[in-house]
Amino acid sequence: MKTRDLAYIALFAAVIAVLGTIPAIPVGPVPITAQTLGVMLAGAVLGARRGFLAVLLFLVLVAVGLPLLSGGRGGLAPFVGTSAGYLYSWPVAAFVIGWLTERSWDRYNVLRGTLVNVVGGIVVIYAVGVPVLKAVAGLTWGQALTGGALPFIPGDLFKAFAAAAIADVVRRSYPVIERPRRTATTR
Repeated sequence: MKTRDLAYIALFAAVIAVLGTIPAIPVGPVPITAQTLGVMLAGAVLGARRGFLAVLLFLVLVAVGLPLLSGGRGGLAPFVGTSAGYLYSWPVAAFVIGWLTERSWDRYNVLRGTLVNVVGGIVVIYAVGVPVLKAVAGLTWGQALTGGALPFIPGDLFKAFAAAAIADVVRRSYPVIERPRRTATTR
């Protein structure tokens, strides 16, 4: 891993932390935060491996006690609370977004990027977050979906679009993800 890669990873961990300073909107057992925008950006701008590591670094910093989550939360408590599943899903979401972005690098645009962010940044996060919320809070599936998914959808769709638009500008002006290498067997 190059020094530049480490700098990108640290930078995006910091971006996610800064997005945590935007006040959360309490809508139930899990607040609406801007930090998932940072997760989407990490994958879309850095790619699978570096995006995963940036989010993992952020979560390690939270686990050691830094108050980097929205509302100034930190330590181990968030990793066993109602939002634990969402936190656990973040590195996977960044990886999926990065992997899909890398695969569509030459055809990447805002629409394609938004779809990638919806798959990785919404479907993956909800697929892990909602069941964990249900289990931790002792909710029914209906309660978990209405409290842990539905209120988030409009904001998450906006974040998916915003992350795609930013990633498209970065891709064209200062690409961080390297173009896929063509080999003799690749057409």
